Amino acid sequence: MTMKGQETRGFQSEVKQLLHLMIHSLYSNKEIFLRELISNASDAADKLRFRALSDSSLYEGDGELRVRLSVDKDNRTLTLSDNGIGMRRDEVIENLGTIAKSGTKSFLESLGSDQAKDSQLIGQFGVGFYSAFIVADKVTVRTRAAGASADEGVFWESAGEGEYTLAEIEKADRGTEITLHLREGEDEFLDAWRVRSIISKYSDHIALPVEIESKDEEGEGTHWEKINKAQALWTRNKSEISDDEYNEFYKHIAHDYSDPVAWSHNRVEGKQEYTSLLYIPARAPFDMWNRDQKHGLKLYVQRVFIMDDAEQFMPNYLRFVRGLIDSNDLPLNVSREILQDSRVTQSLRAALTKRTLQMLERLAKEDNEKYQTFWNEFGLVLKEGPAEDNANQETIAKLLRFATTQSEGSAQTISLEDYVSRMVEGQEKIYYITADSYAAAKSSPHLELFRKKGIEVLLLSDRIDEWMMSYLTEFDGKTFQSVSKADESLSKLADEETEEQKEAEKALEPFVERVKNLLGERVKEVRLTHRLTDTPAIVTTDANEMTTQMAKLFAAAGQDVPEVKYLFEINPDHPLVKRVADTQDETRFGEWIELLLDQALLAERGTLDDPNQFIRRMNQLLTA
Repeated sequence: MTMKGQETRGFQSEVKQLLHLMIHSLYSNKEIFLRELISNASDAADKLRFRALSDSSLYEGDGELRVRLSVDKDNRTLTLSDNGIGMRRDEVIENLGTIAKSGTKSFLESLGSDQAKDSQLIGQFGVGFYSAFIVADKVTVRTRAAGASADEGVFWESAGEGEYTLAEIEKADRGTEITLHLREGEDEFLDAWRVRSIISKYSDHIALPVEIESKDEEGEGTHWEKINKAQALWTRNKSEISDDEYNEFYKHIAHDYSDPVAWSHNRVEGKQEYTSLLYIPARAPFDMWNRDQKHGLKLYVQRVFIMDDAEQFMPNYLRFVRGLIDSNDLPLNVSREILQDSRVTQSLRAALTKRTLQMLERLAKEDNEKYQTFWNEFGLVLKEGPAEDNANQETIAKLLRFATTQSEGSAQTISLEDYVSRMVEGQEKIYYITADSYAAAKSSPHLELFRKKGIEVLLLSDRIDEWMMSYLTEFDGKTFQSVSKADESLSKLADEETEEQKEAEKALEPFVERVKNLLGERVKEVRLTHRLTDTPAIVTTDANEMTTQMAKLFAAAGQDVPEVKYLFEINPDHPLVKRVADTQDETRFGEWIELLLDQALLAERGTLDDPNQFIRRMNQLLTA
């Protein structure tokens, strides 16, 4: 083999790290390398079919796409070749020398301590071509792009330790050939029957024929024998497809290592004709929160692959859904721009959104444990739904899960249906509190009245919760009410005032006036409250004012935040309040009121503008 322009290049540092981790972490399930390589070959065939729609010369007179495997026991090699799209030199460097996923570096740095955990996380990352090094101590690639001349072939070789060799070669046929030089002890992959059984297990669903070289009995001639069904799985009848096949197909399209938690396979005929196969993964990909994270479905038109990550068919809050759609109503030359504005796309998006939500509803009803697994991974994403999808808001609300004052620990396990079924007699609203953390929500003084009355409160501490609640206005005919906002229903919950309390309040009117005069414009109002049992004072916001948590969201996003004007509510039954009310010294009185207000603000906001002054004031009053 003549090689020109040979050079040695170093891997991107992330590749070195991934290779090391993969070889050690995925070793217990090493046969997956074959699934990954056949999956890549299938993608290469799909890409060629798509490109050839507009340029049939790319087939170079050979339109029979396939992937072939051959075993050479003497040289201890396993070779896998396809006649798909192939690669040019720059594509080889990009695809086999770097990992293009954003966030890779920080993701890989988080690995390395727990082998079992690493194998799951790497599976989440998508193992791809580099999985070849699990069983091979050297990998050789020969490739030529479809449409390129024979002398534009590319040679790539590496022992997977930090660098690779690159050169130009002659390659008569298009496509990619990968030769694995197997490590000592990996003889099982030199056994043609073992290789066949792995392919049957992992690649039966792939629409591309997978063939293995088989010698006749005399050992003279060879022929290629097809191993898999080579029929696109989604085109087959549902009753013929086993759960194992659905699971393996998911791993093929999602490049995931774990089984999905649920799937939905549907063929629709009539006004629109399409087939969809949608999956809910068991784990969130590591780059779920990156803005440029690829998501969406694979799009086929009349069984021809058109594009990956067609995000136009799913709303953003369902970006975790994996799968494909095969439409008969879109043109073969459809682009992302056309999809964006197409009425067919809008209609398909609405149908697929409904289908996904139904799948989640069914999972929640039939397997609460699996649904909880889903919620723990993707609940934060689903919480974007009420703001984004008004048409399906009620269905999304049923799928939400919360921690509450009656649930154990911070796990979000309670549905709104559970909550409504436990509402106490006379309770008109669904009560909730938002805070920076579960602990802050759980111990908030705003909950004192609710504990006393045995009324359940939703404890919301995810950053998105306040945003979500501004769109989620009612459920099952009941409106939502923040317990830190002033509202008539909260006043009704408090016990009816006794004559004794009314007289005590009347006696405290001068005290309330004193506090108002002292604080002036810094608070919206000063008033007495019977909502508290153990706390001397709280701050609340008016019904039409921005909440504390919403103000924090705006500030975090770099927006100008209007000053929140609080209502200062004082507990007349608290011994400290009684003591302060009796203080005649105006300076001392002012110090106490400032301290009570700071305490209330600290409980509400978690921070103070001047914490040092608060500490000095408290120490001074304690030593007085």
